[in-house]
Amino acid sequence: MRTAVALGSNLGDPLGNLRAARKAIVDLAGVQPPVLSSAIYETEAVDCEPNAGKFLNAVLEFDYEGDPTDLWKKLMEIESALGRPRHHARNVSRKIDIDLLYAGEIQIDTQELQLPHPRMHSRQFVLQPVLDIRPDLILPNQTKTVRELLAQIDELGKVVRIANEW
Repeated sequence: MRTAVALGSNLGDPLGNLRAARKAIVDLAGVQPPVLSSAIYETEAVDCEPNAGKFLNAVLEFDYEGDPTDLWKKLMEIESALGRPRHHARNVSRKIDIDLLYAGEIQIDTQELQLPHPRMHSRQFVLQPVLDIRPDLILPNQTKTVRELLAQIDELGKVVRIANEW
């Protein structure tokens, strides 16, 4: 099933962190081609501590054969291996952030995992990269395409494309 993850980083070497996360994800058992990568976007920190540095954000989409909950656990292991403490404070700067956005039409609502991601439809820094790879995608529980969702965001923040290839 087509599955997507959002990547973000604003500490250390953000571009290097995104590249390392992408490589680790692509190397996971169950991840199958084609793997689509959005451009990389620089964005203001959203809901972070005061004076937080800008983030680099991107989205990967791939075929995944397996249980999304198992994938989510593997993604948390990748975060930890790349220097993000498992029990980190919410909404603070971080070396890497990996969010499971969707896994086909699967819907999950547990304390650990919500699919599709419950806030992705309102976040420009997620929708803009998804637009690169799946502009006409309609997420579960939505009636509008990614393109339409992005167009309806009232206050578009500063999301700047900085690299097409990475």
